[in-house]
Amino acid sequence: MSAPTPRPGRLERSPVVLRDGQWWLVSGVGSIIATDPVFTSVLDGFAVAMAAADQAVADLRARHDELPSSDAGGRR
Repeated sequence: MSAPTPRPGRLERSPVVLRDGQWWLVSGVGSIIATDPVFTSVLDGFAVAMAAADQAVADLRARHDELPSSDAGGRR
């Protein structure tokens, strides 16, 4: 299994967007590229963690869908 990679687009509930491998700070009045290497490395790490979490949830849902239920109308 390969390592998760950040997806282009806005990070959930944040004012940052990944476009063409560059982080941008965005607001209603405009945007500015983030160039500080420490800040962008933190954003990279957060985005990778979010991608890994999304993949883990998708894997759990897939496993859950594959499990046979013990009885048709009961609890597990």
